[in-house]
Amino acid sequence: MDAANIVDVVSDFVTLKRAGANLKGLCPFHDDRTPSFMVSPAKNYCKCFACGKGGNPVGFIMEHEQITYPEALRYLAKKYGITIEEKEMSKEDIQRQDDRESMFIVNEWANQWFQDQMNNTDDGRAIGLAYFRQRGFRDDIIQKFQLGFCPDKNVEVEMPEGNNGMRRVRMGVMSDAALKAGYQEKYLTNDPETGLGTGISIKNDKGALRDRYWGRVIFPIFTMSGKVVGFGGRVLDAATKGVNIKYQNSPESIIYSKKRELYGLFQAKQAIRKQDLCFLVEGYTDVMAMHQSGIENVVASSGTALTDDQIRLIHRLTDNITVIYDGDAAGIKASQRGIDMLLAQGMNVRLLLLPDGDDPDSFARKHNASEYQQYLAEHQVDFIKFKTNLLMEEAQGDPIKKSQLVNNIVQSIACIPNEITRSVYVQETAQAMQIQERIVAQAVTKQVQANYEEQQKQRERRRPVNSTEEHPQEMPEDIPLPTNEVPDAVPAEVNNAPLLQNIHDRDSKRLSNKERELIRLILRYGEQVIGNLPDEEGNEQPITVIEYITASLVQDELQLTVPIHKSIAELAIQHVKETGFIAEKFFLNYPDPEINSFTFDLVTDKEQLSRMHQKKDNNDSISLSSLASHIVTDYKLEIVTQQKRQIMRQLQDPELMRDTQRYLEVMTQYKDIKEIEKKLSQQEGRVIV
Repeated sequence: MDAANIVDVVSDFVTLKRAGANLKGLCPFHDDRTPSFMVSPAKNYCKCFACGKGGNPVGFIMEHEQITYPEALRYLAKKYGITIEEKEMSKEDIQRQDDRESMFIVNEWANQWFQDQMNNTDDGRAIGLAYFRQRGFRDDIIQKFQLGFCPDKNVEVEMPEGNNGMRRVRMGVMSDAALKAGYQEKYLTNDPETGLGTGISIKNDKGALRDRYWGRVIFPIFTMSGKVVGFGGRVLDAATKGVNIKYQNSPESIIYSKKRELYGLFQAKQAIRKQDLCFLVEGYTDVMAMHQSGIENVVASSGTALTDDQIRLIHRLTDNITVIYDGDAAGIKASQRGIDMLLAQGMNVRLLLLPDGDDPDSFARKHNASEYQQYLAEHQVDFIKFKTNLLMEEAQGDPIKKSQLVNNIVQSIACIPNEITRSVYVQETAQAMQIQERIVAQAVTKQVQANYEEQQKQRERRRPVNSTEEHPQEMPEDIPLPTNEVPDAVPAEVNNAPLLQNIHDRDSKRLSNKERELIRLILRYGEQVIGNLPDEEGNEQPITVIEYITASLVQDELQLTVPIHKSIAELAIQHVKETGFIAEKFFLNYPDPEINSFTFDLVTDKEQLSRMHQKKDNNDSISLSSLASHIVTDYKLEIVTQQKRQIMRQLQDPELMRDTQRYLEVMTQYKDIKEIEKKLSQQEGRVIV
């Protein structure tokens, strides 16, 4: 972290120009026309003020290259020549890692071999390259997707047999080349039980290896970071007669699972981020055809039913997805589950139907790039309109079928996790189907409850017999609490803590803003000492801003309500005693991109400080201890104010007026809360009448 300079790292991908103390450039994460990407050398951080993406050097590399945190660390270590000390692994871990790396090496070799065969041999050019050109693909697209060809050839080789005897067998030309290149047979074949081996070769009964993809054109499949994880081989059109399976894919292995990969994701990831949209199609050539038409933000599920793992890959890049169908009604109906899965993961789903039974590949051959792009832009619709248009003709005049259509849409709406989004779709469904909104809303609520109950049942079935729920993390018990002996800078807290709980509107904007000021104080000054407290032996011990805020909240049994505020406060109190801990630096370099982005927003020079912070920064007479006391008290006063409003609403309830006993209890609560408000206001220097 200390070696990685944000300017050096970002400059590898973005042209930067000086803008005062910072640098600016075009954002690499969206289609930026005016420089909105700011790099702060002082804070070793970058951020786009248009799309919000950025981070410290590790976070930037993770986002830009779409790799994991450890992979980003290794990337930077390589850039700066730093040796990483990996944790000591068991023999089994080492062997498994060696197996994985060996399989990736074999796949990379095979990928280069397939390309060489297609581009540099007579048969490859006449058969493989000619096939792609006949399909209308340009050479730049062929090179972009690293397409190849595996010839339909065998060679005779000698193999050992019996007591030092030899026999001649026929072996696939690619398998023979791999063995001669020094690659082990176990990595060329595949063991279905252990998942070891790439499966580019298949061992026959005679012990010879034949090529899995013989006589086929090759589509390599890449991980998001660009490693060759598998292959798809398509039989040539001239040989499809009588062939049931046109495509031969890599077998499942310890590095490849069809359910976890998306074809074209490596080539599409930058465009998906910039366009903030992903097109989903079915086949390899569909992806290539759209790239050739200038539409690069597209991936394919490779003919499989969409899976949760594939959706999560897309969701890392964008919230928006458009599923393109080729007009096959049976296929569209069969894919309904995939739509619901997308909705359930919070994706914004739109659908598009190509005309005349075209698929994205054939449609591209009939239209130029601008026509293709225009059609996509004009014909995307949300899933309700799509389902309604698709099924309404079947339901015309048939109440039962119309009811089934409504239930179909209701089931999809119920998958959506966001309540506001669900309510919008309820309104649209009611209007489209000419049904009362109340009826649709009730049906959705019922389905949401049914889905929840089913999920609970599934969790119970998966839960181990002796499992117990993990206890929520509690605040450390050894934090010194401020008492009346503490200097005035750290005032004593009020009691009556239970009355500060159970606030209905704890997520209000005012309260979250007060919390935000607490967190800003922690991030800017958290490690600084603001006073002393006696320990059990009577010795004075320093108390930091973080400890003071934590102790103040614990004493009144208060918890922060915004999740990211709570996470920062908990992490701060855990690490404040560590040598060299500086809150701002710690959180700017924290592995969670959300936390370090939030930190940057609060501490960056562009963030306007509160008046109290400005006074502190302008060397006014106010001290840091008084500032901390003011912000904590102000936060508690806001809680008390909301509690008082809640009690006032209760007192206006006619039912309460008729219940004398309950009315007196609420009045007593009101009196107590007023007393708390008075004490807090005295600390704050306010006058309460």
